[in-house]
Amino acid sequence: FPATLLLNLSGPPFCLLDVGYSQILNTCLLEVAIILLLTVLIISGNLVVIFVFHCAPLLQHHTTSAFIQTMAYADLLVGVSCLIPSLSLLHHLKGLDEELTCKVFGYMVSVLKSVSMASLACVSVDRYMAITRPLSYATLATPCRIRACILLIWVYSALVFLPSFFGWGKPGYHGDVVEWCAVEWETRPLFTSFIVALLYAPAAMTVCFTYVNIFRICRQHTREISERRARFGPQEGSLGQDGQPQHAPACTDKRYAMVLFRITSVFYLLWLPYILYFLLESADIYSHPAASFITTWLAISNSFFNCLIYSLSNSAFRKGLKRLCLFCVQRVDSKKSFSPSPGYGQGPICTRSTCHV
Repeated sequence: FPATLLLNLSGPPFCLLDVGYSQILNTCLLEVAIILLLTVLIISGNLVVIFVFHCAPLLQHHTTSAFIQTMAYADLLVGVSCLIPSLSLLHHLKGLDEELTCKVFGYMVSVLKSVSMASLACVSVDRYMAITRPLSYATLATPCRIRACILLIWVYSALVFLPSFFGWGKPGYHGDVVEWCAVEWETRPLFTSFIVALLYAPAAMTVCFTYVNIFRICRQHTREISERRARFGPQEGSLGQDGQPQHAPACTDKRYAMVLFRITSVFYLLWLPYILYFLLESADIYSHPAASFITTWLAISNSFFNCLIYSLSNSAFRKGLKRLCLFCVQRVDSKKSFSPSPGYGQGPICTRSTCHV
């Protein structure tokens, strides 16, 4: 056996953080608490998003809903895959091969986060086409093309990180709770450059280009409409039922674009520390176990913040969530109304319409 594995079998468990080790439980309590908390939040939050999308037809109005649902499913799988490091820290994966476990988990998390990153880029392109080509948008963004694009995202993400199984280096995951990942599996500058060139850089450049132009066009249209109203006054069809002027129809998608822009901004803010650490470690400039853990799980926490931002920013989503909650309350009330009344088995049994003694 390698020396690192022998140390792992005989000594205390491998902890990336210097604090939080419990001798009684023989585990890294702080790391377990952080990972389990994120796992519960990610799984529960994205399950709610998926259920709301199925309960709210208004959310299907935009073609971007397909990409948002793809992100929700990918984030849900991230939460499920986070059970692997949790079980590892709790000593439930002792019989598994560390190298294989580490590579499979690192590959899964990297692919799933790549799907989220590529989906955000596709969302920005979709909104850009909706605003710059409103007349031909319906023929460009057909359901068949959207499905083909989603399939391409999954296949492309799976292929980008596949070389990690063939000795190219560590993929985009560094929160190593398994000792082999941190000690034996090294990042390599060539593979890091490969990932940045094929994934991180194109996605970031696409998002920056599209949203800058989206808000520039919306601001220009709003200014033109304001100038037209100031010169000629409100048009006949521009007044609402209450006599107040309606909002500019040219930028009806601006509010929805703002929601997606917030999701994208938070995504890159949470991923920026990790990407910087990834580049520094690959170049042998800086490497630290605590920084590795913090930056990686900060990036993974984005899988929860996506659904949080969407629920707080999108009115249609909030209506769907309210509808889902009302449905659940009605189901609980109906079960209570049909259940027997409390007693020792000798009281009356009542339903909605009859009461039998």
